[in-house]
Order: sequence, then structure tokens, then C-alpha cells
Amino acid sequence: MGCGASSQKDAGPPRRRLGSVGDVVVFLPGLRAPRTVDFAHALAGCGVARSVVDRLSALRSRVVEMAMQESAAALKPRRRTAARHGSSTANLLQTLEDYLPVLLGLVKDGSILRHKVQFTWSNQEDSAEETAISDAWYEVLSVLHLMAMVCLLQANTLLLPRSYGDGYAPRVSEESRRATVDVFLKAAGYLDCAIRHVLPKMPLELRRQLPVDLAEGNLKALCLQALGQGVDMQLGLAIDSPKATLAVKRRLACEMVKYWQQVQESIPELPVSDGWGKKHRLFVKWKYVEAKAAAYYFHGLILDEGNTEKSHGMAIAALQASEEFLKESKRVSEAFHATPPTSRSPNPFGTAKYLFDKIPRDASSKVRINQDLYTQEKVIGAPPPLPDFALALTPEDYDLPPLDPLWNKEDTHH
Repeated sequence: MGCGASSQKDAGPPRRRLGSVGDVVVFLPGLRAPRTVDFAHALAGCGVARSVVDRLSALRSRVVEMAMQESAAALKPRRRTAARHGSSTANLLQTLEDYLPVLLGLVKDGSILRHKVQFTWSNQEDSAEETAISDAWYEVLSVLHLMAMVCLLQANTLLLPRSYGDGYAPRVSEESRRATVDVFLKAAGYLDCAIRHVLPKMPLELRRQLPVDLAEGNLKALCLQALGQGVDMQLGLAIDSPKATLAVKRRLACEMVKYWQQVQESIPELPVSDGWGKKHRLFVKWKYVEAKAAAYYFHGLILDEGNTEKSHGMAIAALQASEEFLKESKRVSEAFHATPPTSRSPNPFGTAKYLFDKIPRDASSKVRINQDLYTQEKVIGAPPPLPDFALALTPEDYDLPPLDPLWNKEDTHH
């Protein structure tokens, strides 16, 4: 069996027509699902212990079943309770973490087993419905990608409004928002590991045959998205904290702009005729523009604290820019949710709610006050440049796990 890639558009079940995915706060391009593998047949005559073959078969069968169930559930607009959904995604993540140490035995120290098994996974963003590759590193890459997507699915569930039975309307708690920061960092850690430690193991000609779902640019874009949404949560918490200064809020907002700018620079060309490509690009544009609205708003407020006509003029330009970016973000958000698979936008919270409440009022009032002070003409000018801050949020450290002890037994082939 060779190590080349094959993609099928007609093999297997037809691609599910994308309908609605319900409430979306955190974007993920569906879940790639693995197809069944017969390890006993593929590894026959290779001297692999029966206990290892059985363990590989059992764990991967569980992954196949659970990933298919989770993928199907993710495409249903019907809401599930956060606790129930959180439990199912946690179980899938744990199974993937159990599978990885056993799987890594196939690539240990240049093992001849690396190319013995053909692994097939469904795609979500690539034009090919499935990609089959006889290379165990492809399987490792696909597992890490799925682990990251499961984390993003968990984050989306945490950020949906919940009723707490206290007489208040459903809301997203501060505890949930804090918890999602850790989930975002974990997702980024899996993707960062895939980029730094797995992709380099694959020859360039094979990397060029990977589906766009696993292209290096897409992995980087999703990693940066997780960090950008993590900063979004931090900014929302800072907005709610009376101790957080304007300078702190501006810094977080400017960092968020840089993350989303880097997402735009990293994301590859995605097919837009089918699947998730168009929706993915709209999400990135929406969040980039929304981040700019926040950054220019806080920058304008700080400039307005100056005592000169110049600083007040720059404040007006920044606040006017924030208002225009906010309007654009609303338009792009509506386009995102209307693009198949259609989705719903839950009530805004955190940063977004604050921006919609404050920017229209503050921008118009401060512009009016400053115009009355300095000129009767409408102040129109290019917004001042945003401050450049170093990015503080980084992926959680994640390394590939050590081999499962089953591989160290004497009767196991090395």
C-alpha cells in the first residue's frame, strides 16, 4: 500500500446538505469524521501484538461512532442543554486522548508500520468529500484537528445563554466566560502542536495533497481565531470590572484586532460553492471588523481625555470610525448567519453588547460636543492609527503524549 492521497466525491454516503446549525457564537467548520479501518487486516503479518491491534480497533471504533454522532448533532438546530452537550463532547475528547498514545506506535522511530494502514476522513471545507491517505501521521494530524474542533464546540456551548432559575432572563455567566478562555487556549494548543510537530513529519508532496481543512494556513487561522476569541472574552470581563482602566480595555481591543488581522492573512483560499468556506470567511471578516469597532472606540475615549484641539479632533475621527465599523460588523454578522448552513445569533453579551449600547450614544454625543467647541463644520478625517501592542495570549503548551505501554511489551513488533 502506497503513501499517496486519494479523494473521493462519489464514494460513501452523499454529503449532508447543510441546513441550520442553531446558535453560533464560536465558529467551527463542522467536524471531520473518520471512516472505519480494519487494523487486523492492514497489520496482518507485521508482527504487531494482538493486544495492540485490539486496542487500536476498539478505540478507533469508538472515535468513529462518537464523531459521527457529534457531527450529526452539530448540524441540528434543536438546542440541547449545555450540561448534556458538554458531557458528550467531553467523552469524545477523552476518547481521542486515549487513542493518540496507541496510534503513535505506528510512527515510532521510523516504524515500517507508518504506511501500512489507509486512513479515511470526511472533509467539511474541501471540495472532495473524503480524503484517504496511507500515512499514520495523517491520522495523528486529523485527530489533533478534531480535538481542537471539539474544544471550539465546547466553547460555543458555554457561551449560549442559560437560565439559572433565579428569576432573571437567560444569560451567559461570568464563570462560563472565564472557563471558555481556557478552552480556547486548549484548542489553540492542539492546533499549534499539529503545525509545529506533525506537519513537518510529512513530505511536502503529501502535504500538498491534504484537504484544505488541514492545510497549514487553515490550521494557523483556526489557532489564531481561538486566541482572538479568548481575548474577546477577556475584554468582556474587563468591561464588566470596575477595576479595569480604559488603557487595559484599549490594549485588549487592539490585541484582538491584531489576532484577527493575522487570521485573515493566514486563511487559505476556501471553496465557496459547497460546504463551509463562504461562512468561514464571513465569520473572520465579521470578527475583524467588530474588533476594530472596539479598538477605535476605546482609543477615541483615551484621546478625548487630552486637552488640545488636535487630540479632540483625533478622538472624533476615532469614534466616528468605531461607529462605522460597528455598523459594518452588524451587516457582515447578518450575512454570516444567513449563509448556509444558516445559524442564529443569540442575544449579544460581553464586548458585543457593550459596543452596541455605548458606541452609537457616545460617538454622537462627543462629536457634537467637540464640534460645538471648535467648529461648526462636520469633522471628517482619517482615524488615527491604533497603538501597536505585543500579543499576550499564546496557545496552551501541548506535546504529543508518550507511547501506550502496550507497545513496549516484548511480543510487540518495533
